[in-house]
Amino acid sequence: MSKFSAEPFQITRVKELYKQETPDILAVEEPLEIRLGFGPEDSREQRNLAITMRTPGNDIELVIGFLFTEGIIESMIDLLRVERCTDSEGKLSDNVVRAELSPNVKMDWGKFQRHFYTNSSCGICGKASIDSLHELCESPLHDSFAVPTDIIHLLNQSMRDTQLVFEHTGGLHASALFNSSGELIYLREDIGRHNALDKVIGTALHEGLIPVKDSILMLSGRCCFELVQKAVRVACPILVAVGAPSNLAVKTAEEFGITLIGFARNNGFNIYSKPERIK
Repeated sequence: MSKFSAEPFQITRVKELYKQETPDILAVEEPLEIRLGFGPEDSREQRNLAITMRTPGNDIELVIGFLFTEGIIESMIDLLRVERCTDSEGKLSDNVVRAELSPNVKMDWGKFQRHFYTNSSCGICGKASIDSLHELCESPLHDSFAVPTDIIHLLNQSMRDTQLVFEHTGGLHASALFNSSGELIYLREDIGRHNALDKVIGTALHEGLIPVKDSILMLSGRCCFELVQKAVRVACPILVAVGAPSNLAVKTAEEFGITLIGFARNNGFNIYSKPERIK
């Protein structure tokens, strides 16, 4: 567990009629500002792209994953570098990261001035959301990839066994990438569900593993449209969530050929789309 991901805190614990002062550990939440450099070599521009509340750790991978899932980059070739910014004293910032796009990347800034879906009441209808995803991913998945039921049963416990910060704080989400045998490839934790998945995707992109065909993505909580969107972007055929999916998450999974599973816990789960991938 990283010292930057959790910190000690003194609390008052109450049980029945008794109070006791005791030490505890809290998950860390801090802002991360993402800056973007882009344009031809002789006329570069730099702008602030987004600010996200996250748990420190794997920040570079978070930014890479965010840029990919938002359609700003298509591969690592589109990036010159991703690095922490320095302050006025030349010290590396803990909370500001700059990504420099390759000069050949065409950046339409107006296109990305839309706000990045930050809550469930963003005012954008479901059809518009799915239509915008079609611009990034032209066709649904068509493959013969399938896994046996017992593999799905193993994923939740495997993920929980690796969630070190959650074990101490109870306050973080996790996302994990598994291979077809149910073996863990990457797991990342974060205060935000979207950030945890972007960290996994950023790591996979950096390591040259995208698209993640013949793989399974696992989420520690419920599943909304944005998380299915990210799975579509990396062409992952099976997305498993511990919690419930939304109706738009299911509609999107159906339209793009993803097997969406929810309530994957206690030796059971529900299949909401493409059940033929589960043998």
